[in-house]
Amino acid sequence: MNAKIIRLGEVDSTNRYLKNYHPADDEQMTVAVADFQTAGKGQGAHTWESEAGKNLLFSIMVHPHWVPVCRQFVLSMAEALAVKDALDSYVEGITLKWPNDVYWNDKKISGTLIETSVDSHGIKTCVFGTGVNINQMEFHSDAPNPVSLAQILGHKVDREEVLQKILAAFDKYYELLRRADYMDVSGIYHLALYRRKGYHRYEDKDGEFEGAFVEVEDDGHLILHDKQGVIRSYAFGEIKFINNI
Repeated sequence: MNAKIIRLGEVDSTNRYLKNYHPADDEQMTVAVADFQTAGKGQGAHTWESEAGKNLLFSIMVHPHWVPVCRQFVLSMAEALAVKDALDSYVEGITLKWPNDVYWNDKKISGTLIETSVDSHGIKTCVFGTGVNINQMEFHSDAPNPVSLAQILGHKVDREEVLQKILAAFDKYYELLRRADYMDVSGIYHLALYRRKGYHRYEDKDGEFEGAFVEVEDDGHLILHDKQGVIRSYAFGEIKFINNI
């Protein structure tokens, strides 16, 4: 799938840029890449800290009308797996923290904000806004556990090279979804998950508990079971992972 790549020096948000962008009729995928975002967003009210020119800040816009609305979380899986595949080529220890953060061991190296619009025909557009920490060596926000590829490797990495690897991997997973191979993508995603084995500490509205992973359902709900054998189901924002560091 050919992608149109738009390169921006400074922008408030690559997601916002693409949401206001009108693609050509034959434009299947549009990518906006920025050196700096003045209002980069994370999940909820969080922001994404990034020094100008140091990290990879981009959004991908696609039009997957053929993905059933009830299964749209597979799009999130595909994008997260694409980032993981790219980072796997540089370092071991990359996993996916539900729903779509990318971790190196217990530290966060990438996050994605996904914004989807739906009409009467199904999914109209899906915009993935991704930040990947590449060459930033110091972090000053209150984020508890950031890490960059350069911190891990001890040297700088070509941001464009990482972007091209992500786009190539995304194209691969997107094609699987186009063929309705949802279970293939879901299976790979499940095998890549952070804290996939054993009991770990979590916190929900009722307090802390230890839980073990069961599955991520088609609609994106995380299913855990606690040490009392109770099955617990969580939507985005309903559970906090207690850091091991």
